[in-house]
Parts: sequence; C-alpha cells; structure tokens
Amino acid sequence: MAEFFHMGGYALYVWGSFGVTALLMIAEPLILRSRARQVRRRLARMARLEQEVTQ
Repeated sequence: MAEFFHMGGYALYVWGSFGVTALLMIAEPLILRSRARQVRRRLARMARLEQEVTQ
C-alpha cells in the first residue's frame, strides 16, 4: 500500500497534479455561478436604466 502512495518516487508530482486538478474542478463551477449572477444583475440594471430613459 505504501508503495502505491509513493508512486515509484513520483508521488509529489502525481498527487500534486491530482490535487490541483481537483481544486480547479471544484472552483470552476463556483466561479462560473458567480459570474452568471453578476451578468444577470448587470442586465437587470441596464434594463431598468433603459426603461427610465424611455419614460
């Protein structure tokens, strides 16, 4: 079992790569959700402003 986690001397590279990939796969949907909310708020604000101008 220890040999599996040691990965023939490449454990730091293998597990580091795995960790970074996992972190990014978790972070990406969170970042996208945040940006989508910002876009929705901005569009709503633009629509409100346009509606005020046309009245």
